[in-house]
Formats: sequence, structure tokens, C-alpha cells
Amino acid sequence: MAKQSIKPKKKPTRTTSGRADNSLPFKKKNYVLFSVGIAVILLGYLFLSRNSITIAPLLLVAGYCVIIPLAIALK
Repeated sequence: MAKQSIKPKKKPTRTTSGRADNSLPFKKKNYVLFSVGIAVILLGYLFLSRNSITIAPLLLVAGYCVIIPLAIALK
């Protein structure tokens, strides 16, 4: 029976998330879309303070659930 040598496993090396350079992940388009989302949310709260129960929830949902996630998800 031959002896087998046990080699320790190498730890995986960490990379910088697959990017070759150290640039920021968001571009100008993302920041503009994020700013539009914040403006829509603020407009929704303004309408909410004026007792608008029709347009305020629509603006808030659009800002929080559509525009801000879209700004994060787009490349």
C-alpha cells in the first residue's frame, strides 16, 4: 500500500469584485436617476402634507419601489 501525501488546500484569494480598476461602480446616469427618485419622494411627502390621498401614495411608491431600485440596479 503506497502512502499518499496530504497537501493543504489553498485559500481562495480575494479580488476587488472582478473589476480591473478602482473606479466607482455608479456612473452619472445612476446619480441622476437617484436624484430624481429623491425629488419624487420629497414631492410625495409635500403632497402628503397637503392631505392629498390620491397622488401622494403614487409618488411615494414610484420613488421608493421603482426609481431608487432602478438607479441602484442599472449599470
